[in-house]
Amino acid sequence: MLFNSIEFLFIFLPIVFFVYFFLNKKRLINLATGWLVISSLYFYAYWKLEYLPIILCSMIFNYTIGTTLSKGDNLKINKKALMIFGVVVNLSALFYYKYFDFVIYNLNKVLHGDFNYMHIVLPLAISFFTFQQIAYLVDSYRGETKEYDFLTYALFVTFFPQLIAGPIVHHKEMMPQFAKLRNRIINPKNISIGLFLLSVGLMKKVLLADFFSPFVVQTFDVIPHLTCFEAWCAAISYTFQLYFDFSGYCDMAMGIGYLFNIVLPQNFNSPYKSSNPQEFWRRWHMTLSRWLRDYVYFPLGGSRCSALKTYRNLFITFFLCGVWHGANWTFIIWGTIHGIAICIHRMYKQFELKAIPYISVLPMFIFATLAWVIFRATTVHRAIDIYKSMFGFYGFAPIEINKLRFAFENGDLKLSFFLIIPSIIIIFCLPNSIELAKKFKPNWIYGITTFVMLLASILTINRVSEFLYFQF
Repeated sequence: MLFNSIEFLFIFLPIVFFVYFFLNKKRLINLATGWLVISSLYFYAYWKLEYLPIILCSMIFNYTIGTTLSKGDNLKINKKALMIFGVVVNLSALFYYKYFDFVIYNLNKVLHGDFNYMHIVLPLAISFFTFQQIAYLVDSYRGETKEYDFLTYALFVTFFPQLIAGPIVHHKEMMPQFAKLRNRIINPKNISIGLFLLSVGLMKKVLLADFFSPFVVQTFDVIPHLTCFEAWCAAISYTFQLYFDFSGYCDMAMGIGYLFNIVLPQNFNSPYKSSNPQEFWRRWHMTLSRWLRDYVYFPLGGSRCSALKTYRNLFITFFLCGVWHGANWTFIIWGTIHGIAICIHRMYKQFELKAIPYISVLPMFIFATLAWVIFRATTVHRAIDIYKSMFGFYGFAPIEINKLRFAFENGDLKLSFFLIIPSIIIIFCLPNSIELAKKFKPNWIYGITTFVMLLASILTINRVSEFLYFQF
């Protein structure tokens, strides 16, 4: 089920909301929690029922291991060995579902073999709930978790606003919120903020991201050779599509969380306003960056070691970031590119050279745009082809919109192209949704704005499209 679908907005969400708070009003706390868990599992299984046993088994396994680790001192077990076992099982499941066929493909290429593919279907959100639970196991080993009942743990893992594409939440920021009794009472202010964020996110998705999609598909997947102008338009269009798609999802997730009095961690903070790679990763997919920092970079030694080892740690972290995004060399190269950029930036800082923030935004944006090309391309060969187009290997087109051969017959393609300029204004000149939410006041201005955004978005939902981060 998609946030940007009529059945979610007008059937699923209202029913879950009213039943949850009705049960809480009757002081049926456990039943209300159970209702939210069941609703979240239904939301997850709506895609494919076959996915349901995977997440259930994952929750039962990790809860058992985590609970055992938290009691490990009393049980006199080898906590470290148990923690490693739990992490290995999680990573093995992730490897099997996400990377097994990719490994077979590469073995066949290298060895000229003929190994049969498993044709494994990637379970929805497995990367997100696996990382979330690995963090829980590691924290249990460190003695940083409390003894939670299984129902609360299940809600922590499955809470539907963040289940499919994040944010990757931490038990310390979620469990206390689930435990607060006042969070189980309807809060009009939170509902107002929630509806506002929901409407902003929905508008980003259906009125911006989805209108870039036809243009991006045509240029990346259909047309064999682009001219320089067309290639740059394609790269920038995808850069903006991904921005509005992912930030739209993050806004909607936070907004839905607010409806239930749950504040999800911020996951997106105007990353294209960054002036360097380090700042970019503090603003883009913030909870993934946090997870990689706390459970990969720091355990490797972080920056508390020699300069050479620090660069190694940074490189490994971003290499794994690329691997996490998908079983394709394009993602691995993309992660490697960002790892190299982070290392170069660190070297730059050590010479105590300071960049001019506002001027540095443009080269950083160009770098991010170039990196997104290989992220979006289906193969490395296709990415190279687009890069060649961007640097004029296939000629230069005159800057006349009506002569773009893929735009003049299709209204959606025309519109997606013309959205580039307004998108630049929205991204670089206006405050983001979280900044607006912090200043939110439940008054007529915000009320009318929310209503108009919701109405415009709902009237535009003529085709339901997945969020781009669902594939990860």
